[in-house]
Amino acid sequence: MPLETLSRFVGQKVLITSCLLSLCRSVWSVLTVACEQTEVLLFDPISSKHIKTLSEAHEDCVNNIRFLDNRLFATCSDDTTIALWDLRKLNTKVCTLHGHTSWVKNIEYDTNTRLLVTSGFDGNVIIWDTNRCTEEGCPHKKFFHTRFLMRMRLTPDCSKMLISTSSGYLLILHDLDLTKSLEVGSYPILRARRTASSSDTTATSSSGPRAVGSPCHQNDSGPLSEKHMSRPSQREGGSPRNSLEVLTPEVPGERDRGNCITSLQLHPKGWATLLRCSSNTDDQEWTCVYEFQEGAPVRPVSPRCSLRLTHCIEEANVGRGYIKELCFSPDGRMISSPHGYGIRLLGFDTQCSELVDCLPKEAGPLQEIRSLYSHNDVVLTTKFSPTHCQIASGCLSGRVSLYQPKF
Repeated sequence: MPLETLSRFVGQKVLITSCLLSLCRSVWSVLTVACEQTEVLLFDPISSKHIKTLSEAHEDCVNNIRFLDNRLFATCSDDTTIALWDLRKLNTKVCTLHGHTSWVKNIEYDTNTRLLVTSGFDGNVIIWDTNRCTEEGCPHKKFFHTRFLMRMRLTPDCSKMLISTSSGYLLILHDLDLTKSLEVGSYPILRARRTASSSDTTATSSSGPRAVGSPCHQNDSGPLSEKHMSRPSQREGGSPRNSLEVLTPEVPGERDRGNCITSLQLHPKGWATLLRCSSNTDDQEWTCVYEFQEGAPVRPVSPRCSLRLTHCIEEANVGRGYIKELCFSPDGRMISSPHGYGIRLLGFDTQCSELVDCLPKEAGPLQEIRSLYSHNDVVLTTKFSPTHCQIASGCLSGRVSLYQPKF
């Protein structure tokens, strides 16, 4: 049931994020809201008290917010910039980062190296060294480039980078090294294929998908070119650093049609990836879970395939053309998914078991645990609190709802 509804943002699409804030030896939860009209808002989700509005955080739509620690956070925008902020001094930005040439959509952070990783619709993944940040910005280098880039994520241990595209490809950089030769022009290629299912284990030959190759050279047949397909796919004893795998994930009902991967999330324990896919004709949407399969192919001549479809569910075909952002719960047992004018809580089984305890031999349906509806417009984003039994959702008209579900 809804705990509280925040209706301040009427007329603005919102993106919800959350983080932990340490203050006076206590742990506080801060709900941050990125708005379409240049604003960032901060709330205490327990009391619903409005803490602060950053009225001109950017010059265009704010797309994402990422906390780097308990006080610093980054925002990115359609104005092509990234901004760093300090919770102790929100009247001014710490600095503004320039490097992208189009809308910036994603922010990731490697806590071990303190490298900020961003991606945008210019197709670039850029690395920012926050260890050497000044008021003028941070040193940065282009790390990767591909056509049709939609979303980019790092696994929790930062061992892999996943990139989804609007052309239906999923790119995986294995054994990730963000500090290694960031200006490299090509990557070792792991022969890739469509994600495996019980009925599709031999349908693809070892030649891989339609196109794989250098991330810095492209053609119109796919996200990458075929220029370097003759490179060795693997070295003896394992994959080289930053080796690239290109997949076309299996989506139910989409075998003969293209699809767009609009939302990409990672299981909090790094076991799986969660995708929201829509058909090119925009008449179907699916939420799909793919288990990571580690190790080399069983046969050296076989194409590599690191993902296996385990669970899926068809979504409501409401709000065509808008991206719906879904998420895992902090323990990874549930998925919160925008569904029409509300959200659905989904589990791998009806008992909300761990993924590893209920892996099917063949892809099975996600189970609906509970539906929550309190919006009068299409829900675009949802987020679990990392500290409380609480969920937030935001809709197209700008309304934000907080829930404390009872099972």
